[in-house]
Amino acid sequence: MFNRLSRFAAGIALVAVVASACSSTAATPTVAPATPAPTPVVTPVVTPVASAPASAAAAVVTIKGGITGSVVVIPKNLGNAYFDAGYVGIQKAATAFGGTPSQAAPAKGGDPTAQIPFIQTATTQKAKAILVSAEDATAIAPALTAAKAQGVKVVMWDSNSKPGAYDVFVNQADTAGIGKGLAQMACDTAPSCTGEIAILSAGQTATNQNAWIAAMAETMKDTKFAGLKLVATVYGNDAPADSTAQAQTLIAAHPNLKVIVSPTSVGVLAAAQVVQSKKLIGKVAVVGLGTPKAMQAYILDGTAPEVELWNTIDLGYLAYAVAAGLVSGEIKGTVGEQFIVPTINGGKPYTIGADNTIILGDPLIFNKDNIAQFAKDLPF
Repeated sequence: MFNRLSRFAAGIALVAVVASACSSTAATPTVAPATPAPTPVVTPVVTPVASAPASAAAAVVTIKGGITGSVVVIPKNLGNAYFDAGYVGIQKAATAFGGTPSQAAPAKGGDPTAQIPFIQTATTQKAKAILVSAEDATAIAPALTAAKAQGVKVVMWDSNSKPGAYDVFVNQADTAGIGKGLAQMACDTAPSCTGEIAILSAGQTATNQNAWIAAMAETMKDTKFAGLKLVATVYGNDAPADSTAQAQTLIAAHPNLKVIVSPTSVGVLAAAQVVQSKKLIGKVAVVGLGTPKAMQAYILDGTAPEVELWNTIDLGYLAYAVAAGLVSGEIKGTVGEQFIVPTINGGKPYTIGADNTIILGDPLIFNKDNIAQFAKDLPF
């Protein structure tokens, strides 16, 4: 718990220094001198690690963009506060890097194929780039591949598709780290880290949700979590009504339930509302991934002792900057490339890693000690 509280304090200090910006640290490839030949004596050759070619790692560019044309943003669904916050960052980035962003997406999440027509339309209309959060990794891959074949730059953000179907994936945080965080929050909240817990996820095929849940399950194999019993995993499709119904069902079906873990901002809010309305505060707790403004009241009254999230505005900003860099040709999207995005990450470079992935940074943890400050400084 000491380490987690230390992260809270660090998060508050960060917000005070950089408004609306969360800390993110990009891993820089390390290099090691090769062994010199015995004869003749030569200057040692510096060889980067295998994931980052020397030619790519040597050049750090600053993305300037200067692009024109349409950039289509395709979240999982419209009317979602999480993606609305991301789009704020996208619009800010457009003023810095050029281009004309617009949103086009299904009204409701949960359908693996619902995003395909929007991808196809953007391709037909010759968008310069598309920014997609995948509802289903496999279903949309052919449409993304077809878009790439027509010269459209494909940037995944928040939730990924299959490698090869996109140029770059902008990941909000390390998947294993999110899974560990979810497990730890459940442990912190359940009495003595024991009792029944349940998961309220988004869509059943959502790439990021399933990866986080799998990472959480892997973490819970540790004997530290032996007292926790996962009794159900349900899906609310990132829709308020569906998520509310699923939370109500969980509580009715499992009278000994101690914690609902929801790795989705829609689900965690719906679950908190259900627990509060049923006057179960102190009996059933809610933890997961949630936005500070939406969750502030539930954190303060004890419904949701703690939640975590990254700066979604910065996530949208970074995704758009990457798209602008790809369109302008400043970056190619290859593993090992390094680039700087002005105004975020403290001037430190991002590095494109395995599977053409960039990581925004570590999540921020919100609790009673810091939620008021975060809700004030982070406008989502």
